[in-house]
Amino acid sequence: MNTEEFAIIQTGGKQYKVSKGSLVLIEKIKGKYTKGDKISFDKVLLVDDGKNTTIGTPYITGAKVDAEIIEISRTRKILVVKYKQKSRYLRRNGHRQPFFKVKILSIK
Repeated sequence: MNTEEFAIIQTGGKQYKVSKGSLVLIEKIKGKYTKGDKISFDKVLLVDDGKNTTIGTPYITGAKVDAEIIEISRTRKILVVKYKQKSRYLRRNGHRQPFFKVKILSIK
């Protein structure tokens, strides 16, 4: 039986399953953040401590997940290509999505 505590948080329009000590790649958060900053997520959808499961409607009031920013970077480049045949139309564009790598410190 798995007794590890985990939570499901929502940030950047996505949902992540996190547990204490885990590393998670999340979407960049607006504002001035640097490596080593502490952030907390208050949009907690579910908390499971191994015995009891708490489900929010949609969020759990009073629950929060504390994390520390380990790295601020961008993902690998993806190529965006627009092409129309027989009309000599070709456009290439590259994109690198920014992200935060965070380490989960505690689930409360």
